[in-house]
Order: sequence, then C-alpha cells, then structure tokens
Amino acid sequence: MTKFPDLFIKNIGQLVTAAGASKIPKTFKGMSNLGIISDGAVAIKDGNFIDVGTTKKLKNKHNGEHVKIIDAEGKVVMPGFVDSHTHAVFGGDRAGEFVQRIQGATYLEILKKGGGILSTVKNTRKLTLQELTEASRKHLNTMLLHGTTTVEIKSGYGLDTKNELKILKAIQHLQKTHCMDIVPTFLGAHTIPPEYKSKPDTYVGLVCNMLSKVKPYATFCDVFCDDGGFDIEQSARILSFAKKLGFRLKIHVNEFKDIGGVPLAVKFGVTSADHLDNIEHRDILKLKRSRIICVLLPGVPFFLMKDAYAPARKMIEKGLSVALATDFNPGTCPTVNMQTIATLACLKMDMTPAQAINAATINAAHAVGMSHRIGSIEVGKQADLIMLDIYDYNQLPYYFGINHVNTVIKQGRLVVKGRQMLDLN
Repeated sequence: MTKFPDLFIKNIGQLVTAAGASKIPKTFKGMSNLGIISDGAVAIKDGNFIDVGTTKKLKNKHNGEHVKIIDAEGKVVMPGFVDSHTHAVFGGDRAGEFVQRIQGATYLEILKKGGGILSTVKNTRKLTLQELTEASRKHLNTMLLHGTTTVEIKSGYGLDTKNELKILKAIQHLQKTHCMDIVPTFLGAHTIPPEYKSKPDTYVGLVCNMLSKVKPYATFCDVFCDDGGFDIEQSARILSFAKKLGFRLKIHVNEFKDIGGVPLAVKFGVTSADHLDNIEHRDILKLKRSRIICVLLPGVPFFLMKDAYAPARKMIEKGLSVALATDFNPGTCPTVNMQTIATLACLKMDMTPAQAINAATINAAHAVGMSHRIGSIEVGKQADLIMLDIYDYNQLPYYFGINHVNTVIKQGRLVVKGRQMLDLN
C-alpha cells in the first residue's frame, strides 16, 4: 500500500538540502555544496521527510486525496536555521549602553562599572519565573518568524543557584510549550557577580556546586574563558567537574583576548568553541586536529563596533568545521535574525552565501548535538524547513535587513504562513 504523505511541497525553484553531512560536519569544499535540487519537491509524514527529489519524479507518487499540497511557485526552500548560541532568557535591555558605546565607551569599561552582563543579572533576578518565561517567549516567536526552528539557550544571567535554576526552569517550560526545539545550556560561569568580586575562586566553587543541582535541566555546560571572565585554571576546574557529571561541554573563547582558551577546549574535547574573533594561526592548527565545531558570531564585533572578526575563510581553508549563530543577548548582539548573521558572515568574514547557509544549518546542528535529526532536508530527518520569498539562495544575504521567510514548517506542521504565526493550540 502506498504511504501517502500528510504534506507535499512542489515546484520548489531551488531546494537547498544541505544533505550528506549528518554524521560528520561539512568542511573544505563541502562547505560550498548545498545539495541543490532544481524544481524540487518534498513529502512529509508524521513530522519527518519521507521523500525528497524533483517535482517531476514525486508529484504523481504523492498525489493522494487527503494530502495537503503547497505550491512553492519557484521559491527557495531550505532547512530551518539552527541558532546554536544564544542567551535568549533575560530581563530588561541595555539600550542605554548602546548609546554609551556610540559615544566612545568600551564593553569592558561598561562591565567594570557594573553595567554589561551585571546589569542584565540585576534585571533578570527581579523577574518571577512566569515573567521571565513570557518575556523570552516573545523572543522565540520573533526567531521563528525569521526562520529559526532550533535554538540553543544559555543561562548565565542569574549567577547564583536560585536564579540560575529559575532561568533553566524557564527554558524547560519553553521546551514544553513552544514549537521550536530548544537546547538548554548552563552558563553559571558567565562572569563574576558583584558579591564575589574580591573572591572569584569562591564563586568558581559555587558554580561547581551548582552543577549537580542544574544537571536535570541542562544538556551542556559552558564557560566564558576570556578577559573579563574566567581564567584558564578556573575554567578548567569547572569544565572538569561538569564532564565528570556527564555534561556535554562548550566554551566562550577568544572573543576579547587570547588567554589560552583554545588549547583548553581541545584538552577537554568540547563540542563547540564559540567566538574565536582573536585566534592565532597556531590555534587554528590545534582546532584542525580536533573534532570541535567553531561557532562564529559576527553580529558581536559588528554591534560592538570592533574590527576583529573570526577569520572564517582561513578556518574553512584549513579544514575546520565552521558554524554560525546570533549570540542573541541584550548587550553585545540584540538580534534574533540568522539572515542578518549570514550577511555579516559574507561581508565581514569572507564567507560565500553557500558556506554561510551550511554553517547556519547542518554544521550548527552538529554544534548542538542534533545533526542526526535536524539541519538538512533528507529522508528520515525531522521535517523542519523554511520557504523564502527569493528565487536564488545568493539573494538571502544579498538583500540584507529584510525578512525573506514566508513559510515555516516545524516537525511537519505549518507554523508560519504568509509571514504570520499560526495559532498552534
């Protein structure tokens, strides 16, 4: 008996599959291969792709009486974006600091005066669990409208056991009630809170003690190993403790300064090393010999008005696995739009549009440990895709500052249609 799909999408001008890298991320020339099917079509049943090919081959095969059919009318269809590094659960904003930076203040100067992360910590601690959850839900809705179907969210704006747990519980509630896939990360080691300014190692001990309490709520443990964050010894202590407890590991490294974080990342076998704006050739070679995903965040130096961007082209040429993410947060990159990040990757890091798309989909899926399920359009994978109001994938970063996403399918369900979220209740 023919297994008719629930949904059939036909007449796709360019079906960008990003296929062939579910087990090992794309590197070298693979970063330029989008697996495009011209005049493509996909069949979806029970939330998964059951057939992928050309419209000509598939249209008669899946033309059942009760099949919902969407005509893509020659538009681009691609996997939903995977935003593999965000801080999307927080209170308040830091628009005032934006003005200060325009007037000449640096991020680290603002941080030392009690602003920056510490300002957001103060605002986040004030909110109840329900208030925090609902504020963050709005951010996720905007992400979805812009084509992100999977997101990693870090804690780190609590900086004590009570409030770190509150953030992680908000993430857990969103996991259960929002249609997006959400990957939770514990980032108690975001910065030293004011009450521990004179005794940072005591706070490191507190973070280690938090780990067992937050374990039920977080998949990854992350550490901000950089100037203004945690030094090598402190970072190693936290990562070691987290690894023993069974956390998967991530690390913020080389955003502001090279303090030796890349060798530490290699030593602990982290899943991803994120930022890497200030990386030396020797550390690129170290990462080449590892299986670490390099998550690059060009929105941060752009928003901070800095000239230091991760050398993406060089990293790709050396065979590193490169992914892209927004780093959405209220201080250093308040955008949820992965389309804008793709533009910045092309203009500021010398990536091609094809490389940027692979980095924002399948390689980003590897960065959150979900490449077996998401990140590409292939038979057997979860049916997450976006339809764009463009007719060539190169137009995605070219027409910048525009939301190209018209339609979003999440786990086989139509969740955005005509640029509007649907009522999913």
